[in-house]
Amino acid sequence: MIDKKSVYNPWTLEDEKEHPACLLEWWCIEAFFKTIENKDKWTFKGNFSEWFEKPNGIGSIYNFVLYNNDNKNFYVNDIRDGNNRLKSSEKTFDVKFRESYFKGKFPNYEMLFINKNDEIELFIKYNAKSYPHWIAQDITNGLLPIGLGYYRYGFIPKGDISGELKIKNKKFTISGEGYYEHVWGDFTYHKIIANIKGLKKSISTYAKLIGKWICNNKIKIPKKLKFLTENSPFGYDWAWALLDNGWSVFYGNIMFWLMEGPAPGILILTKDGKTYEEWFNINFKYNKTQPAKNLNFHYPTEMEINATKGNEKIYMKFKMTAEPREYFSRFLNGIKYFNGISIIEAPGIVEGYYNTGKKKTKLTGICKIEPQRQVSKSGHNKLTIDILKPPEGFGISLDFHSSIFKKKIFFKFHILPKQKLIFNIKKLD
Repeated sequence: MIDKKSVYNPWTLEDEKEHPACLLEWWCIEAFFKTIENKDKWTFKGNFSEWFEKPNGIGSIYNFVLYNNDNKNFYVNDIRDGNNRLKSSEKTFDVKFRESYFKGKFPNYEMLFINKNDEIELFIKYNAKSYPHWIAQDITNGLLPIGLGYYRYGFIPKGDISGELKIKNKKFTISGEGYYEHVWGDFTYHKIIANIKGLKKSISTYAKLIGKWICNNKIKIPKKLKFLTENSPFGYDWAWALLDNGWSVFYGNIMFWLMEGPAPGILILTKDGKTYEEWFNINFKYNKTQPAKNLNFHYPTEMEINATKGNEKIYMKFKMTAEPREYFSRFLNGIKYFNGISIIEAPGIVEGYYNTGKKKTKLTGICKIEPQRQVSKSGHNKLTIDILKPPEGFGISLDFHSSIFKKKIFFKFHILPKQKLIFNIKKLD
Protein backbone atom coordinates (compact mmCIF):
# COMPACT_ATOMS: atom_id res chain seq x y z
CA MET A 1 0.00 0.00 0.00
CA ILE A 2 1.24 3.47 -0.90
CA ASP A 3 1.88 5.66 2.13
CA LYS A 4 0.26 9.00 1.37
CA LYS A 5 2.86 10.96 3.37
CA SER A 6 5.93 9.41 1.73
CA VAL A 7 4.72 9.37 -1.89
CA TYR A 8 6.52 11.07 -4.72
CA ASN A 9 3.52 12.03 -6.83
CA PRO A 10 4.10 13.48 -10.33
CA TRP A 11 0.34 14.09 -10.64
CA THR A 12 -0.70 17.50 -9.42
CA LEU A 13 -4.32 18.51 -8.97
CA GLU A 14 -4.14 20.16 -12.39
CA ASP A 15 -3.09 16.81 -13.86
CA GLU A 16 -5.87 14.87 -12.17
CA LYS A 17 -8.91 17.03 -12.84
CA GLU A 18 -10.62 18.10 -16.06
CA HIS A 19 -8.83 20.18 -18.74
CA PRO A 20 -11.68 22.23 -20.24
CA ALA A 21 -9.62 23.69 -23.10
CA CYS A 22 -8.41 20.36 -24.56
CA LEU A 23 -10.16 18.63 -27.45
CA LEU A 24 -10.40 15.13 -25.98
CA GLU A 25 -10.08 13.70 -22.46
CA TRP A 26 -10.87 10.47 -20.66
CA TRP A 27 -10.57 8.65 -17.34
CA CYS A 28 -10.59 4.84 -17.33
CA ILE A 29 -10.47 2.00 -14.82
CA GLU A 30 -9.64 -1.64 -15.67
CA ALA A 31 -10.12 -4.30 -13.00
CA PHE A 32 -9.98 -7.97 -12.12
CA PHE A 33 -11.97 -8.86 -9.01
CA LYS A 34 -13.85 -11.64 -7.21
CA THR A 35 -17.27 -11.54 -5.62
CA ILE A 36 -16.61 -12.91 -2.16
CA GLU A 37 -19.98 -14.55 -1.56
CA ASN A 38 -20.08 -16.80 -4.66
CA LYS A 39 -16.35 -16.81 -5.64
CA ASP A 40 -17.08 -15.65 -9.23
CA LYS A 41 -14.25 -13.97 -11.14
CA TRP A 42 -14.95 -10.77 -13.06
CA THR A 43 -13.24 -8.42 -15.52
CA PHE A 44 -14.39 -4.80 -15.69
CA LYS A 45 -13.74 -1.64 -17.67
CA GLY A 46 -15.33 1.72 -16.92
CA ASN A 47 -14.66 4.83 -18.97
CA PHE A 48 -15.73 8.48 -18.87
CA SER A 49 -14.71 10.52 -21.93
CA GLU A 50 -15.55 13.92 -23.38
CA TRP A 51 -14.64 16.09 -26.35
CA PHE A 52 -14.79 19.71 -27.37
CA GLU A 53 -14.35 21.10 -30.86
CA LYS A 54 -15.01 24.71 -31.77
CA PRO A 55 -17.49 26.12 -32.51
CA ASN A 56 -20.20 23.57 -31.69
CA GLY A 57 -18.77 20.06 -31.31
CA ILE A 58 -19.31 18.96 -27.75
CA GLY A 59 -20.22 15.70 -26.06
CA SER A 60 -19.38 12.81 -23.77
CA ILE A 61 -19.42 9.01 -23.68
CA TYR A 62 -19.90 6.56 -20.82
CA ASN A 63 -18.69 2.96 -21.26
CA PHE A 64 -19.51 0.09 -18.89
CA VAL A 65 -18.17 -3.41 -19.71
CA LEU A 66 -18.50 -6.15 -17.09
CA TYR A 67 -17.53 -9.74 -17.91
CA ASN A 68 -18.11 -12.82 -15.79
CA ASN A 69 -15.12 -15.07 -16.40
CA ASP A 70 -16.99 -18.11 -15.03
CA ASN A 71 -20.28 -18.06 -16.94
CA LYS A 72 -18.89 -16.07 -19.91
CA ASN A 73 -21.58 -13.36 -19.74
CA PHE A 74 -20.92 -9.79 -20.90
CA TYR A 75 -22.89 -6.87 -19.40
CA VAL A 76 -22.42 -3.82 -21.59
CA ASN A 77 -23.79 -0.29 -21.39
CA ASP A 78 -22.56 2.40 -23.82
CA ILE A 79 -24.19 5.84 -23.66
CA ARG A 80 -23.38 8.81 -25.89
CA ASP A 81 -24.43 12.35 -25.04
CA GLY A 82 -23.92 14.54 -28.09
CA ASN A 83 -24.89 17.76 -26.32
CA ASN A 84 -23.06 17.84 -22.99
CA ARG A 85 -19.62 17.31 -21.57
CA LEU A 86 -19.14 15.58 -18.24
CA LYS A 87 -20.15 17.42 -15.09
CA SER A 88 -17.00 18.29 -13.17
CA SER A 89 -15.64 20.20 -10.21
CA GLU A 90 -13.28 23.14 -10.71
CA LYS A 91 -11.53 22.58 -7.37
CA THR A 92 -11.12 18.77 -7.20
CA PHE A 93 -11.05 15.71 -9.42
CA ASP A 94 -14.74 14.83 -9.52
CA VAL A 95 -16.40 13.98 -12.86
CA LYS A 96 -19.93 12.69 -13.44
CA PHE A 97 -21.94 11.16 -16.25
CA ARG A 98 -25.54 11.29 -15.07
CA GLU A 99 -25.65 9.26 -11.81
CA SER A 100 -22.23 7.62 -12.35
CA TYR A 101 -19.09 9.32 -11.05
CA PHE A 102 -15.31 9.09 -10.71
CA LYS A 103 -13.48 11.13 -8.07
CA GLY A 104 -10.57 11.27 -5.66
CA LYS A 105 -6.92 12.15 -5.31
CA PHE A 106 -3.87 9.93 -5.52
CA PRO A 107 -3.58 7.38 -3.96
CA ASN A 108 -7.30 6.96 -3.16
CA TYR A 109 -10.19 7.06 -5.63
CA GLU A 110 -13.89 6.30 -5.48
CA MET A 111 -16.24 5.53 -8.35
CA LEU A 112 -19.79 4.44 -9.07
CA PHE A 113 -20.81 2.81 -12.35
CA ILE A 114 -24.49 2.26 -13.15
CA ASN A 115 -25.91 0.01 -15.85
CA LYS A 116 -29.69 0.50 -15.77
CA ASN A 117 -30.32 -1.86 -18.69
CA ASP A 118 -29.08 -4.86 -16.69
CA GLU A 119 -29.96 -3.43 -13.24
CA ILE A 120 -26.32 -3.30 -12.15
CA GLU A 121 -24.51 -0.93 -9.80
CA LEU A 122 -20.78 -1.25 -9.21
CA PHE A 123 -19.20 0.78 -6.40
CA ILE A 124 -15.39 0.72 -6.34
CA LYS A 125 -12.76 2.01 -3.96
CA TYR A 126 -9.34 2.08 -5.59
CA ASN A 127 -6.18 2.37 -3.48
CA ALA A 128 -3.00 2.75 -5.55
CA LYS A 129 -0.18 0.29 -4.92
CA SER A 130 2.02 1.92 -7.60
CA TYR A 131 3.19 5.46 -8.19
CA PRO A 132 1.64 7.29 -11.15
CA HIS A 133 3.71 7.24 -14.34
CA TRP A 134 3.67 9.18 -17.59
CA ILE A 135 4.41 7.24 -20.76
CA ALA A 136 7.77 8.50 -22.14
CA GLN A 137 8.13 10.38 -18.84
CA ASP A 138 11.92 10.82 -19.11
CA ILE A 139 11.89 11.70 -22.83
CA THR A 140 8.97 14.04 -23.44
CA ASN A 141 7.58 14.54 -19.91
CA GLY A 142 4.63 12.36 -20.84
CA LEU A 143 3.71 13.96 -24.16
CA LEU A 144 2.90 11.69 -27.10
CA PRO A 145 2.15 12.66 -30.71
CA ILE A 146 -0.89 11.48 -32.67
CA GLY A 147 -1.46 12.66 -36.23
CA LEU A 148 -0.79 16.39 -36.16
CA GLY A 149 -1.85 16.65 -32.52
CA TYR A 150 -0.52 15.50 -29.17
CA TYR A 151 -1.73 14.11 -25.87
CA ARG A 152 -0.52 13.24 -22.37
CA TYR A 153 -0.93 9.68 -21.11
CA GLY A 154 -0.67 8.91 -17.39
CA PHE A 155 -1.44 5.65 -15.62
CA ILE A 156 -1.26 3.72 -12.37
CA PRO A 157 -0.68 0.04 -13.22
CA LYS A 158 -1.67 -1.50 -9.90
CA GLY A 159 -4.13 -0.77 -7.13
CA ASP A 160 -6.33 -2.59 -4.62
CA ILE A 161 -10.02 -2.86 -5.52
CA SER A 162 -12.78 -3.10 -2.92
CA GLY A 163 -16.46 -2.24 -2.89
CA GLU A 164 -19.85 -3.69 -3.79
CA LEU A 165 -21.56 -5.16 -6.85
CA LYS A 166 -25.37 -5.12 -7.07
CA ILE A 167 -27.09 -7.22 -9.75
CA LYS A 168 -30.90 -7.25 -9.75
CA ASN A 169 -31.09 -6.61 -5.98
CA LYS A 170 -28.41 -9.17 -5.16
CA LYS A 171 -25.41 -7.68 -3.34
CA PHE A 172 -21.84 -8.96 -3.46
CA THR A 173 -18.65 -7.76 -1.80
CA ILE A 174 -15.80 -7.39 -4.26
CA SER A 175 -12.01 -7.66 -3.88
CA GLY A 176 -9.32 -7.46 -6.54
CA GLU A 177 -6.75 -5.35 -8.38
CA GLY A 178 -6.97 -2.70 -11.04
CA TYR A 179 -5.36 -0.24 -13.44
CA TYR A 180 -6.23 3.44 -13.79
CA GLU A 181 -5.39 5.89 -16.58
CA HIS A 182 -6.04 9.53 -17.42
CA VAL A 183 -5.46 10.88 -20.92
CA TRP A 184 -6.04 14.29 -22.46
CA GLY A 185 -4.81 16.34 -25.39
CA ASP A 186 -5.41 18.30 -28.56
CA PHE A 187 -6.46 15.64 -31.05
CA THR A 188 -9.63 13.97 -32.30
CA TYR A 189 -9.86 10.54 -33.90
CA HIS A 190 -12.05 11.58 -36.82
CA LYS A 191 -9.83 14.58 -37.70
CA ILE A 192 -6.53 13.08 -36.71
CA ILE A 193 -4.45 14.86 -39.37
CA ALA A 194 -6.56 18.01 -39.67
CA ASN A 195 -5.85 19.53 -36.27
CA ILE A 196 -2.89 21.91 -36.42
CA LYS A 197 -3.38 23.53 -33.02
CA GLY A 198 -0.57 21.50 -31.48
CA LEU A 199 1.55 21.00 -34.60
CA LYS A 200 4.69 22.64 -33.20
CA LYS A 201 4.56 20.60 -30.00
CA SER A 202 3.69 17.46 -31.97
CA ILE A 203 6.72 17.77 -34.30
CA SER A 204 9.06 18.28 -31.34
CA THR A 205 7.59 15.22 -29.62
CA TYR A 206 7.93 13.08 -32.76
CA ALA A 207 11.58 14.09 -33.05
CA LYS A 208 12.41 13.15 -29.45
CA LEU A 209 10.67 9.78 -29.63
CA ILE A 210 12.11 8.87 -33.04
CA GLY A 211 15.58 9.78 -31.79
CA LYS A 212 15.11 7.55 -28.74
CA TRP A 213 13.87 4.67 -30.91
CA ILE A 214 16.81 4.94 -33.32
CA CYS A 215 19.27 4.91 -30.41
CA ASN A 216 17.74 1.64 -29.16
CA ASN A 217 17.22 -0.17 -32.48
CA LYS A 218 19.57 -1.30 -35.22
CA ILE A 219 18.24 -0.59 -38.69
CA LYS A 220 18.43 -3.79 -40.76
CA ILE A 221 16.62 -5.49 -43.60
CA PRO A 222 14.43 -8.29 -42.16
CA LYS A 223 13.74 -11.64 -43.80
CA LYS A 224 9.99 -11.15 -43.60
CA LEU A 225 7.60 -8.20 -43.45
CA LYS A 226 3.84 -8.44 -42.93
CA PHE A 227 1.45 -5.53 -43.47
CA LEU A 228 -2.27 -4.99 -42.81
CA THR A 229 -4.20 -1.96 -44.04
CA GLU A 230 -6.19 -1.98 -40.78
CA ASN A 231 -2.94 -1.55 -38.78
CA SER A 232 -2.67 2.14 -39.63
CA PRO A 233 -0.78 4.51 -37.27
CA PHE A 234 -4.13 5.88 -36.07
CA GLY A 235 -4.76 2.72 -34.05
CA TYR A 236 -2.73 0.74 -31.55
CA ASP A 237 -2.30 -2.53 -29.66
CA TRP A 238 -2.58 -2.24 -25.87
CA ALA A 239 -2.09 -4.74 -23.06
CA TRP A 240 -1.87 -4.48 -19.28
CA ALA A 241 -0.65 -7.40 -17.18
CA LEU A 242 -0.52 -8.32 -13.51
CA LEU A 243 2.18 -10.92 -13.02
CA ASP A 244 2.10 -13.61 -10.35
CA ASN A 245 5.43 -12.42 -8.91
CA GLY A 246 3.95 -8.98 -8.12
CA TRP A 247 5.27 -7.13 -11.18
CA SER A 248 3.02 -5.20 -13.56
CA VAL A 249 3.46 -4.46 -17.26
CA PHE A 250 2.13 -1.87 -19.71
CA TYR A 251 2.52 -2.47 -23.45
CA GLY A 252 1.45 -0.03 -26.16
CA ASN A 253 2.34 -0.25 -29.84
CA ILE A 254 1.60 1.90 -32.87
CA MET A 255 1.80 -0.44 -35.85
CA PHE A 256 2.60 1.67 -38.94
CA TRP A 257 0.73 -1.02 -40.95
CA LEU A 258 3.00 -3.80 -39.63
CA MET A 259 1.68 -7.04 -38.11
CA GLU A 260 5.15 -8.41 -37.39
CA GLY A 261 8.59 -6.90 -36.87
CA PRO A 262 9.99 -3.89 -34.99
CA ALA A 263 7.48 -2.24 -32.69
CA PRO A 264 7.50 1.58 -32.62
CA GLY A 265 5.90 1.44 -29.20
CA ILE A 266 6.89 0.98 -25.58
CA LEU A 267 6.99 -1.67 -22.86
CA ILE A 268 6.91 -0.38 -19.29
CA LEU A 269 7.79 -2.69 -16.42
CA THR A 270 7.62 -1.99 -12.72
CA LYS A 271 8.71 -4.57 -10.17
CA ASP A 272 7.91 -2.62 -7.01
CA GLY A 273 5.38 0.00 -8.16
CA LYS A 274 7.89 2.81 -7.56
CA THR A 275 10.64 2.38 -10.16
CA TYR A 276 9.65 2.11 -13.83
CA GLU A 277 11.73 0.65 -16.65
CA GLU A 278 10.89 1.75 -20.21
CA TRP A 279 11.88 -0.60 -23.04
CA PHE A 280 12.05 0.61 -26.65
CA ASN A 281 13.87 -2.19 -28.49
CA ILE A 282 10.85 -4.41 -29.11
CA ASN A 283 9.89 -6.92 -31.80
CA PHE A 284 6.31 -8.16 -32.02
CA LYS A 285 4.41 -10.86 -33.84
CA TYR A 286 0.75 -11.84 -34.20
CA ASN A 287 0.30 -15.56 -33.56
CA LYS A 288 -3.47 -15.48 -34.15
CA THR A 289 -5.90 -13.00 -35.67
CA GLN A 290 -9.62 -13.10 -36.31
CA PRO A 291 -12.08 -11.08 -38.42
CA ALA A 292 -14.46 -8.65 -36.79
CA LYS A 293 -18.05 -9.90 -36.70
CA ASN A 294 -19.73 -7.07 -38.59
CA LEU A 295 -16.85 -5.14 -40.19
CA ASN A 296 -14.18 -5.99 -42.76
CA PHE A 297 -11.02 -5.91 -40.66
CA HIS A 298 -8.90 -8.34 -38.63
CA TYR A 299 -7.36 -7.95 -35.16
CA PRO A 300 -4.96 -10.01 -33.01
CA THR A 301 -6.19 -12.44 -30.36
CA GLU A 302 -2.71 -13.72 -29.51
CA MET A 303 0.54 -11.79 -29.84
CA GLU A 304 4.09 -12.07 -28.58
CA ILE A 305 6.87 -9.57 -27.97
CA ASN A 306 10.63 -9.80 -27.52
CA ALA A 307 12.26 -6.79 -25.87
CA THR A 308 15.91 -6.07 -25.02
CA LYS A 309 17.61 -3.41 -22.93
CA GLY A 310 21.36 -3.82 -22.53
CA ASN A 311 21.92 -7.40 -21.35
CA GLU A 312 18.30 -7.78 -20.23
CA LYS A 313 15.64 -9.54 -22.27
CA ILE A 314 11.89 -9.98 -21.89
CA TYR A 315 9.69 -12.40 -23.82
CA MET A 316 5.92 -12.23 -23.30
CA LYS A 317 2.97 -13.90 -25.01
CA PHE A 318 -0.46 -12.30 -24.52
CA LYS A 319 -3.45 -14.53 -25.26
CA MET A 320 -7.19 -13.71 -25.10
CA THR A 321 -9.12 -16.26 -23.03
CA ALA A 322 -12.64 -15.07 -23.89
CA GLU A 323 -14.57 -14.22 -27.02
CA PRO A 324 -13.74 -10.51 -27.33
CA ARG A 325 -16.25 -7.72 -27.08
CA GLU A 326 -16.17 -5.55 -30.22
CA TYR A 327 -17.12 -1.89 -29.80
CA PHE A 328 -17.58 0.34 -32.85
CA SER A 329 -18.25 4.07 -33.01
CA ARG A 330 -19.10 5.35 -36.47
CA PHE A 331 -17.80 8.76 -37.52
CA LEU A 332 -20.92 10.90 -37.87
CA ASN A 333 -19.45 13.26 -40.44
CA GLY A 334 -18.29 11.99 -43.81
CA ILE A 335 -14.63 10.92 -43.50
CA LYS A 336 -12.81 10.06 -46.70
CA TYR A 337 -10.78 7.05 -45.61
CA PHE A 338 -12.29 5.72 -42.36
CA ASN A 339 -15.74 4.51 -41.26
CA GLY A 340 -15.13 4.88 -37.53
CA ILE A 341 -13.15 3.65 -34.56
CA SER A 342 -13.29 0.16 -33.06
CA ILE A 343 -12.05 -1.08 -29.68
CA ILE A 344 -11.80 -4.82 -29.10
CA GLU A 345 -11.33 -6.07 -25.55
CA ALA A 346 -10.98 -9.35 -23.71
CA PRO A 347 -9.33 -10.72 -20.58
CA GLY A 348 -6.36 -12.99 -21.11
CA ILE A 349 -3.30 -14.71 -19.77
CA VAL A 350 0.36 -13.88 -20.20
CA GLU A 351 3.41 -16.11 -20.06
CA GLY A 352 7.09 -15.67 -20.83
CA TYR A 353 10.41 -14.97 -19.14
CA TYR A 354 12.73 -12.22 -17.95
CA ASN A 355 16.48 -12.74 -18.43
CA THR A 356 19.08 -10.49 -16.81
CA GLY A 357 21.93 -12.26 -18.60
CA LYS A 358 22.73 -14.08 -15.36
CA LYS A 359 19.31 -15.24 -14.19
CA LYS A 360 16.18 -16.29 -16.08
CA THR A 361 12.80 -15.76 -14.36
CA LYS A 362 9.59 -17.35 -15.58
CA LEU A 363 6.69 -14.92 -15.99
CA THR A 364 3.00 -15.82 -15.72
CA GLY A 365 -0.09 -13.79 -14.95
CA ILE A 366 -3.38 -12.31 -16.10
CA CYS A 367 -3.84 -9.50 -18.59
CA LYS A 368 -6.32 -7.32 -20.43
CA ILE A 369 -5.83 -7.00 -24.20
CA GLU A 370 -7.32 -4.14 -26.23
CA PRO A 371 -6.52 -3.56 -29.91
CA GLN A 372 -7.93 -0.25 -31.18
CA ARG A 373 -8.40 0.38 -34.90
CA GLN A 374 -9.46 3.17 -37.19
CA VAL A 375 -11.69 1.08 -39.47
CA SER A 376 -10.56 1.66 -43.05
CA LYS A 377 -13.05 1.87 -45.92
CA SER A 378 -10.63 -0.25 -47.96
CA GLY A 379 -11.36 -3.26 -45.73
CA HIS A 380 -8.97 -6.10 -44.96
CA ASN A 381 -5.83 -6.16 -47.13
CA LYS A 382 -2.73 -8.17 -46.27
CA LEU A 383 0.74 -8.10 -47.81
CA THR A 384 3.56 -10.50 -46.91
CA ILE A 385 7.07 -9.83 -48.21
CA ASP A 386 9.74 -12.55 -47.98
CA ILE A 387 13.30 -11.37 -48.64
CA LEU A 388 15.97 -13.91 -49.59
CA LYS A 389 19.35 -12.54 -48.50
CA PRO A 390 22.93 -13.75 -48.86
CA PRO A 391 24.36 -16.24 -48.14
CA GLU A 392 21.13 -18.21 -48.73
CA GLY A 393 20.43 -16.42 -52.00
CA PHE A 394 18.99 -13.23 -53.45
CA GLY A 395 15.37 -12.51 -54.31
CA ILE A 396 11.93 -11.41 -53.14
CA SER A 397 8.41 -12.85 -52.85
CA LEU A 398 5.14 -10.91 -52.50
CA ASP A 399 1.85 -12.44 -51.31
CA PHE A 400 -1.06 -9.96 -51.50
CA HIS A 401 -4.67 -10.62 -50.35
CA SER A 402 -6.85 -7.66 -51.31
CA SER A 403 -10.45 -6.85 -50.36
CA ILE A 404 -10.24 -3.83 -52.66
CA PHE A 405 -9.54 -5.87 -55.80
CA LYS A 406 -11.06 -9.14 -54.46
CA LYS A 407 -7.92 -10.92 -55.60
CA LYS A 408 -5.02 -12.98 -54.28
CA ILE A 409 -1.80 -12.02 -56.03
CA PHE A 410 1.47 -13.92 -55.68
CA PHE A 411 4.82 -12.84 -57.15
CA LYS A 412 8.24 -14.45 -56.70
CA PHE A 413 11.49 -13.32 -58.29
CA HIS A 414 14.75 -15.04 -57.31
CA ILE A 415 18.16 -14.48 -58.91
CA LEU A 416 20.22 -16.74 -56.61
CA PRO A 417 20.80 -19.63 -56.05
CA LYS A 418 18.53 -20.33 -59.04
CA GLN A 419 16.69 -17.93 -61.29
CA LYS A 420 12.96 -18.20 -60.68
CA LEU A 421 9.94 -16.11 -61.73
CA ILE A 422 6.37 -16.89 -60.62
CA PHE A 423 3.28 -14.70 -61.02
CA ASN A 424 -0.35 -15.70 -60.50
CA ILE A 425 -3.71 -14.14 -59.66
CA LYS A 426 -6.71 -15.85 -58.08
CA LYS A 427 -10.14 -14.67 -57.05
CA LEU A 428 -10.41 -13.98 -53.32
CA ASP A 429 -12.94 -16.21 -51.55
